[in-house]
Amino acid sequence: MKPIAFSKSHFSPAFAAISIALAVLGHSPDVHAELDGAMPAAASQATPAAASGAADVQRTLLNGALRMRTLTDAGGTTINEYATSTGRIVAYSWSGPTMPNLRALLGKYIASYQTGVATATRDSNLHDSRIVRPDLIVESGGPMRGYVGRAWLPEALPPGVTADDFQ
Repeated sequence: MKPIAFSKSHFSPAFAAISIALAVLGHSPDVHAELDGAMPAAASQATPAAASGAADVQRTLLNGALRMRTLTDAGGTTINEYATSTGRIVAYSWSGPTMPNLRALLGKYIASYQTGVATATRDSNLHDSRIVRPDLIVESGGPMRGYVGRAWLPEALPPGVTADDFQ
């Protein structure tokens, strides 16, 4: 089979950006927890990282203001899920060799994120981005195979909790 040859008119930076965005925002049928959703109380319930079957261990942070559990997705990326004491998911952070499924993590906030991406001013840094919306903040960056980031709902954070608490 002969490889497909792309001419400059068919392969552009815009095409590459759209392709990457579609890969990152792909749909995962295993997802049940998302921003503004409820952190499952049982370890066996599906989550954004459930594809790998990673252990679900919950910890309390900041004198009980937050609950956190750490999971590993199918790509080997560690995802920390943060919820209020009542179980409302208010943030995620990630670190690993692949980008997590942002569509799954952001849930109903994906449209706000996409609007933020479309209206963001471009700077010279190809590896880092910060999207700030009234309802959502997403920071992402890192080199290939070293992705890091976090996403949170600024208005939903409990008193005394800041973005610096999401590592």
